[in-house]
Amino acid sequence: MNKVLVGFTAGILVGILFAPAKGSETRETIARRGNELKDKFNDLVDSMTDKFDSLKADAEDLVDEGVRQAKAYQNEVS
Repeated sequence: MNKVLVGFTAGILVGILFAPAKGSETRETIARRGNELKDKFNDLVDSMTDKFDSLKADAEDLVDEGVRQAKAYQNEVS
């Protein structure tokens, strides 16, 4: 599977580089697509960070509630 991905990527790059466009246009296309990919990756990282922070806050709330209940049970037993 890894070889297929490498071959696919190489094919796209060769196609872009040998396309009937000026070199400057090709470089602009590569730069634009690279920036789009970078932006998508950054959005993915931001989304994952937000979800992680949300899960962390939920876990902290759950732990706090567990501690409160444990103390309440301890007070009832005492």
